[in-house]
Amino acid sequence: MKHKTLIFFVIGLAIMGVMLYFIGINEVIGAFKLANIWFVLLAIAMQILTYYLFAVRWNIVNKTADINVGIKELLAMTLVGMAINNTTPSGRVGGEPVKAYILSKKTDNLYEETFATVIADRALDTFPFILLAVMSIIAMILYFSLSTIVLLILIISVIVMTIAFTIVIYMSINEKAGEKIKKWIVKLIWFFYKKVSLEKLEERVIKAISGFQKTMNSMLHDKKILYYALPLSFIIWVTEILRVFLIFLAFGATVDPIIIGVVFIVASLVGMIPLLPGGLGAVDGFMIVFYSSAGIPPSISAAATLIERMISFGMTSTIGLVILSHYGSNILDKIKNKGINEEETAKEIVEELDYIEERDK
Repeated sequence: MKHKTLIFFVIGLAIMGVMLYFIGINEVIGAFKLANIWFVLLAIAMQILTYYLFAVRWNIVNKTADINVGIKELLAMTLVGMAINNTTPSGRVGGEPVKAYILSKKTDNLYEETFATVIADRALDTFPFILLAVMSIIAMILYFSLSTIVLLILIISVIVMTIAFTIVIYMSINEKAGEKIKKWIVKLIWFFYKKVSLEKLEERVIKAISGFQKTMNSMLHDKKILYYALPLSFIIWVTEILRVFLIFLAFGATVDPIIIGVVFIVASLVGMIPLLPGGLGAVDGFMIVFYSSAGIPPSISAAATLIERMISFGMTSTIGLVILSHYGSNILDKIKNKGINEEETAKEIVEELDYIEERDK
């Protein structure tokens, strides 16, 4: 783990510690004792079901791109990706290139093809999330008193996510738009990293993005994506909300499931802001404050949030990192050597393009 990430991780834990201190450590411990273990186990089972559904959806996407790999392998890669997303302050997207890299190694498919399936899978997750986030923000305005700054941050986050989502989809179906984006990417990389010929860089980027566009375009026009993968995305979000609902049931808390869903969705949006690893501290604090505002005692809100994060963050990260070690030192080195500034990031992109070019030979 990079020193910078470790610092942010400690900051997240410190934020949690301060919140628990003000709520009262003894009160939170007392609330833990009230938990019904069977509901907690059901919540864990719901999380395991969510892992499986993620793998099933990615499998549907892969099949549309003629990439054949078993659910068991995809499940392992999914957990690795989720673990990296949780342990890096990257807006929960740091694990996506690693998933594509592992998939390309396992299947001997080109990296740009596997990366396209990862992005398509991410888009399937993002589309329902944007809809749910918009509805949740409206509900938050109606149910809670939000400060102007918090509301502005949430709205900007949704707008940025929507723009990024639209650009990826648009460049995949519109060749002219894709050409403009290719040139912009080339100029951006060359601006930060001039140790490579501009002409050679342009050739590599165009080749990589063309392969990406071709795979994405074929997937977007496949009816299986619309009929099976997209509805499954909504089901996955339902299972996520049900997990949180089950945890509150463990404490005997009677709260409207809609409130639980609204707070969880907006907290997930907060967690996507690339500040703290997995939104640690920010997500937890948001959930505790707003569940308490909904009438749940702060000690129970804190205890339920801690258990929820132990399952969704702790359990997921632990399993994913254990699996990651199974894939070998080259994958671990790839993660450890991630760039931490613009020049290093641009250099790594060039190295990725070199890798793609070698795979094509």
